[in-house]
Amino acid sequence: MPGRAEGGAVERYRHRLAFLAAALAFLPTPVFAHASDRGHVLLLPTGYYIAGGALAVAVSFLVLALLPAAALGNFWRRRLPLFAFSDTPRIVVSLISFAGFALLVAAGLSGSRDPLSNPLPLVIWTLLWAGFTLLQGMLGDLWAWLNPWYGPWRVVSRLVGDRWSEAQPSHLPLRLGYWPAFVLFFAFTWFELIDPAPDDPARLALAAGLYWLASLVAMLIFGYDPWSKRGEFLTVFFAMVARFAPVERLDGRLSLCWPGAKLLAGDPLPLSGTAFLLLALSSVSFDGLSKTFFWLSLFGVNPLEYPGRTALVGIGSFGLVLTLVLLAAVFALAAFLGQRLAGDAQSFAKAAGLLVWSIVPIALAYHVAHYLAVLLVDGQYALVALSDPFALGWNLFGTANRMVEAGVVAGAESAWWLWNLQAGVIIAGHVLAVLVAHGLAWRLHPQPSRAALSQLPLTLLMIAYTMFGLWLLATPTAG
Repeated sequence: MPGRAEGGAVERYRHRLAFLAAALAFLPTPVFAHASDRGHVLLLPTGYYIAGGALAVAVSFLVLALLPAAALGNFWRRRLPLFAFSDTPRIVVSLISFAGFALLVAAGLSGSRDPLSNPLPLVIWTLLWAGFTLLQGMLGDLWAWLNPWYGPWRVVSRLVGDRWSEAQPSHLPLRLGYWPAFVLFFAFTWFELIDPAPDDPARLALAAGLYWLASLVAMLIFGYDPWSKRGEFLTVFFAMVARFAPVERLDGRLSLCWPGAKLLAGDPLPLSGTAFLLLALSSVSFDGLSKTFFWLSLFGVNPLEYPGRTALVGIGSFGLVLTLVLLAAVFALAAFLGQRLAGDAQSFAKAAGLLVWSIVPIALAYHVAHYLAVLLVDGQYALVALSDPFALGWNLFGTANRMVEAGVVAGAESAWWLWNLQAGVIIAGHVLAVLVAHGLAWRLHPQPSRAALSQLPLTLLMIAYTMFGLWLLATPTAG
């Protein structure tokens, strides 16, 4: 991720630092690294960006505190009806998605061993995790149609009769909440961020294939809806992200709404759901933090002699857990102090479970900012690899011989606009989070003064996290 250096010595050492960053980027490592393990040093006056971002979030809070609740409520309720469509093609779309997934797994097992030539790691880490998350936040719950389980589950259900039909009651205990999804999501983030070789095609193919099979079995045992909504972590994650999208589907009819409007209608999440959303933010935050000079120096690791992921498994595992625990503790403290300031009788569990929906815009913004450079470069590699998935000299889509333009994120001009776009996304995400949090606060505290007071600690947390996010974009990284 981009870094900074300020002061009078910037011009003197600009060329030396640029040369050092370029040299580090080409140092060999003993293991594969997932798609976001790329960084460069960027020399910009980031102190102004950090101060400006914090000021923007603070001003948004002050403006919202002065606005009448009725006016903002009318703003959120506006809808623009579009058109209606049925769910009939959903089975076909899901079956096609499953067929594509099966081909990707086969390519992972028998195709090129190079993660930048094999389509499986590029599709999973770049197109699905980095790119599709953005589409969910922009266009709504596309994953409900594209996920590779619904079609096969419907086919199996029809073959065996009513035993596994959608009408059957759930066998997944309600007391489990979202904990199955949380555990699987944590395992996924550990594999992505800590495992020494998440990009290895054969290793990834085995993990993805076993996970698909285990999820299908769980859907047959517990029911499709219960497991997909509380157990299958990708579906849970994408559904939560889709709540931010300005596209709403209700009773088969599409309509447009303001970004984040659907978050205001969310029910308070249980502890497990709150933990799941906080993990979504803490994991991408730790991904950026784990490669900073600051983090590595805490454990005596020389960032200029990056030892590779294998040597940092213990440190990374500790950091992943620590980041989640710290974020959860600070969020809980902000929610608790907000309730005390408001002087209301609302329970802490209800307040925290409702206000955590305001984390979604921040998590989505961090996701986009963190993976933007990866998407722009590795997305091109994916187009090349998909044309020749088994490294047999094919050119299925006419892109096998396409030249990858890495210059889209390199050079002074590209780095400038990339940094500004990333910084803008992070600041906008926090401003929208403040806006959503105020709407949620009015559900808890109908009196405007109490609602504003209850949001003061959470707003301070968002200001601090804005500064932290911009610092992550700006500080030098290794690996």
